[in-house]
Amino acid sequence: MKIVYVPEAPPRADIDALQGATLLEFGANWCGHCMAAQPPLQQAMAGHDAVAHYKVEDGPGRPLGRSYRVKLWPTLIFLRDGVEVARVVRPLKADEIAAGLSQIDH
Repeated sequence: MKIVYVPEAPPRADIDALQGATLLEFGANWCGHCMAAQPPLQQAMAGHDAVAHYKVEDGPGRPLGRSYRVKLWPTLIFLRDGVEVARVVRPLKADEIAAGLSQIDH
């Protein structure tokens, strides 16, 4: 599991071309909601080592977040072979995240 949101986001075309299970997490390192989501995220991610995790710093003018119409942080987007399967916004419980992971990690 990634710990820090990184400002360098891959282009949308690269994300769309990904194979397998991927979790895109949009947020910011200073965001209180993002910090509150980390313990349940860590709990839910346990045992999902095959899921690629991108922790993307988001904000105005950030093209990847805008292409997914991210409005609130954190937003977790669950992808299977580059296609969005599920989305969770501002999760506070591990079971919300686990439900998304179960849809992409078989």
